[in-house]
Amino acid sequence: MPAIELLASSPGFFIAACLILGLAIGSFLNVVIYRLPVMLERQWREQCAESYGVDAGAQTIPAAALERFDLIFPRSTCPRCKAPIRVLQNIPLVSWVVLGGRCANCGGHIPVRYPLIEALTGLLTATVAWKFGFGWAAVGAMTLTWFLIALTFIDIDHQLLPDSLTLPLLWIGLSVSLWGVSGGTASVPVDVRSSLIGALVGYVSLWSVYHLFRLLTGKEGMGYGDFKLFAALGAWLGWQMLLPVIVIASVVGSITGVALLGMRGQTRATPIAFGPFLAGAGWLMLMIGKQPVLAYFALLNWPP
Repeated sequence: MPAIELLASSPGFFIAACLILGLAIGSFLNVVIYRLPVMLERQWREQCAESYGVDAGAQTIPAAALERFDLIFPRSTCPRCKAPIRVLQNIPLVSWVVLGGRCANCGGHIPVRYPLIEALTGLLTATVAWKFGFGWAAVGAMTLTWFLIALTFIDIDHQLLPDSLTLPLLWIGLSVSLWGVSGGTASVPVDVRSSLIGALVGYVSLWSVYHLFRLLTGKEGMGYGDFKLFAALGAWLGWQMLLPVIVIASVVGSITGVALLGMRGQTRATPIAFGPFLAGAGWLMLMIGKQPVLAYFALLNWPP
C-alpha cells in the first residue's frame, strides 16, 4: 500500500508519523529560536553602520559578525568546546538521551531545553494530527503550531516577535482561507471574510489598546509584534476566535506575571513577554474549534 494511502487509512500510523515529523521539526526550531535573533541583530548592526557611514570593517562591528551566519551555516556546534555536532549526535531527543545530556567531545552539559522543545513540538504535532486527521487542515494546523512554538521561545528569550515570522504567518493564514471552510469542528481553514476581518480586528484592537495605555500612563504596555501575532491568529482562526484568545491570554498572563514578579522580587515595571500567552491561547482555541464559540454567539443572537 502506498505511503499516502497508509497515512490516510490508518489514524494511528498518521499520528505516529506526525510525532516523528514533529521531533525533527522541533530540532530545526531550536536552530531558528537561537539563530534568528542573532541574525537580526547582525542585520541591524550592518544597517546602522551603513546609515551612519561606518565602515563595515570598523571596530564597531566585530569581525565575527561579518562571517556567514544563517539557519544553515555554520554547522551546529557544542556551545562550550565549539566541536561540530555530527549527524548521529543530532537525532532529535534520542541523541540527548544516549549521550546523557552531555557533549560527546568535551563532556559539557547540553541544556535540557533543546530536547524539551523537540518533545513539545512532537507532542503538539501528534495532537494536531489526532484532532484534524489526515488532510490539508492538519497541514495548516501543524504549520501554525510550529510558528507559534518558535515565536513563543524567541519572545521568552528576547522579548521579540520577529517580523520574519509574524508577517509570513499572517499572509499564510490569509492565503489558506482561500481554500474554503473545512468540515467538522476544525478551525482551519476559515472562510475568506472571517480571515480578513480577523486579521484587521486583531491588529487594530491591540494597536488601539497600546496607544490608549501609552496616552494614559506614558508607558508602552506591549510591542508591535504582539499586534502582528494577534492579527495572524485572527487570519488563521477567524474574527470569532479573537475574544476568547485575548481573554485567555490576558487572564493567564496576568496570573503568571504576578506570580513570576513575586518569586523574583521584581516590580510591576519589569517587562513580561505577552507573545507566549497569545500563542498558547491561540493554539488552545485551534484545538477546541470554532463550534463552541459559534454556539455561544448564537445564544446571544450576535451578530444580529
